[in-house]
Amino acid sequence: MKNTFKSVAAAFFGVQNESNRKRDFSEGRLSHFIIAGIIAVLIFIGCLVAVVSLVMPN
Repeated sequence: MKNTFKSVAAAFFGVQNESNRKRDFSEGRLSHFIIAGIIAVLIFIGCLVAVVSLVMPN
């Protein structure tokens, strides 16, 4: 699962290398990537909301 999160994070920023991509397609489980992707998107949205809340006046 740790490798899945690392791969999703690398793909999220567009820096996934070829060997990891091949490993993901041969050994990874689709459900793990979907769950990790949803978690990554929720964290990203939460960070955006926090930054906007700090910048915008009340």
